[in-house]
Amino acid sequence: MEKPSRRNVLMAGGTLGAFGAVSAATPAQAWTWSPKGSVAGTGAGADPRWVWDEEADPLVASLLDRGAVPEVNKLLRTWTKNGQPLPSGLPADLRDFMERARRLPSWADQGKLATAVGFNEKRGLYLGVTYGFASGMMSTVIPREARAVYYSKGGADMKDRITKTAKLGYDIGTSNAYKPDGEMIVTCVKTRLAHAGVRHLLPKSPYWSKVADEEIPISQRDMMVTWHSLPTTVMQNLVKWKVPIPAAESEAFLHTWQLSAHMLGIRDEYIPKSWAEANAQAEQILTPVLAPTPEGVKLADILLNLGATIDGGLLTKPILGSLTRYVLGDEIAGWLKIRRDPLWDPLFEVAWEPFVAVREGLLSLEKAPGALQKAYWAFDEILRIGALLFLSEGKLPISIEIPDTNNPHH
Repeated sequence: MEKPSRRNVLMAGGTLGAFGAVSAATPAQAWTWSPKGSVAGTGAGADPRWVWDEEADPLVASLLDRGAVPEVNKLLRTWTKNGQPLPSGLPADLRDFMERARRLPSWADQGKLATAVGFNEKRGLYLGVTYGFASGMMSTVIPREARAVYYSKGGADMKDRITKTAKLGYDIGTSNAYKPDGEMIVTCVKTRLAHAGVRHLLPKSPYWSKVADEEIPISQRDMMVTWHSLPTTVMQNLVKWKVPIPAAESEAFLHTWQLSAHMLGIRDEYIPKSWAEANAQAEQILTPVLAPTPEGVKLADILLNLGATIDGGLLTKPILGSLTRYVLGDEIAGWLKIRRDPLWDPLFEVAWEPFVAVREGLLSLEKAPGALQKAYWAFDEILRIGALLFLSEGKLPISIEIPDTNNPHH
């Protein structure tokens, strides 16, 4: 296998769940979140554990059953821009679905999307790290996500899978994400098709069926759990680190992710309308389900090992492990069997937030703790490499495709 590229981990890990079957919801836990708190403002209030994708699922199952997926994937490789016509030769039922699926909802706000561009440009350094070590490593302790990733086709080649998952995180941060010359809509629609393929195939895996606590993966609730591991968790960390973010930019960042949820096929009645509602929903459906699994431990180790190869190995596995411990806490680090490091663990605890304050001009380096002054270069490298992953290398040609099999090794 070739040497992993810089895209592999920090950023890519952050979106790990976005392209595969996703996250967990405890079966006994009732759904009490009100659709009044959603972007729709109303809804039936049905438990999203029992809602999947009523349009994409039967369509993709039919494509798989009639052997059309290889040709469809070949044709869709040429469809890369939001405003680009769909390739000729696609099955009529697929074409009709994709024409509907590519339309932005009526509530899309171009003003907020423009504001989000400025936020992503200013905060790209932090976003690379938070997507990777808040979101990406968190995905490995979301049991349903970890198991589904491990046993689906993508689990057979984690380097390739991570490269593909990075594309959503890269595309959503571009200046033209939802514009005709951007790629975010294409990425979402292709991901929606890939999810439907996993739903059809994964229940046929004897390995997945043996450990799964569900009959069909990637329910709407599962998708929202993973969604919260991304923007909700990222914003919680930026707030914790006291990164100054104007209210309009915060709202705009949320809006880009609200649109992503809609374009991925999540019903509007499940998409939170505000950060307050997002935090409330996450507290109900994300926090309670975090737990270790053998599959998650293996995935986390793969991510940390890949991360340590980035940019000539400037960031070692102990540094990345300590960053994970700092961001996610001792309990989750323990679940993932991340070893304690006597140097880096306390350094992150003492110096990370003052380091952020120095970067934001809120604290003079001369007046900063000695530990911060010693750690400044290393912390800056962590941000720099995260930004490289997040901002630079999503430009590689990446093909998100409908799977035609499960992990052949498991």
